[in-house]
Amino acid sequence: MSRILLADDSPHAQRMGERILREEGFEVVTVTDGETALIRLADVDPDVLMADVFLPHKSGYEICEFVKGDPRFRHTRVVLLAGLLEPVDQAQVERVKADAVLKKPFEASAMIATLRPLVEAARLAREVLSEQSAPVAEQPQPALPSPPPPEAEPEVREATPAPSEVEMDREQLRAAVTIALDQAMPALIDELTERVAAALRH
Repeated sequence: MSRILLADDSPHAQRMGERILREEGFEVVTVTDGETALIRLADVDPDVLMADVFLPHKSGYEICEFVKGDPRFRHTRVVLLAGLLEPVDQAQVERVKADAVLKKPFEASAMIATLRPLVEAARLAREVLSEQSAPVAEQPQPALPSPPPPEAEPEVREATPAPSEVEMDREQLRAAVTIALDQAMPALIDELTERVAAALRH
């Protein structure tokens, strides 16, 4: 269930806002001043914060600026509230990066039309941030290919072999080692390439 933190010092605005939001299936927490709104932010962890621009102690502008500057609330969207005849400083709205402005008294369809896309954006932002903070699972590293078994020692002869026979045995041994290395080398190259690529990705 999406959570809304509604900060407004008007009891009428609180009752109207809470009724409209609860009927739409939102979980609502209400506070009456700016300092309490900042205190409740961490435990409520709202998808959307609705704050009156003329709240006591901390204005809606100040609360919005705090939320937008705190990495813990990167997913939270902020809607500033103002009475029908109360002035809204558009330069301040843009400076604190508010996501929307709503006028009071609340009109249900206008409020929901404003909040729905913001709640959806907050939900998607939560998912992205959750994926980014999830630990990357260690991929098991395949074992390197075993080196080819050593060739058997030439049979010891009773008599000292002739120089030509020793040379022939060395040539045969060299050929066998070369063949074994040729067979193992592609797998070894592939394995080393995969390990280097994995290290570069991290």
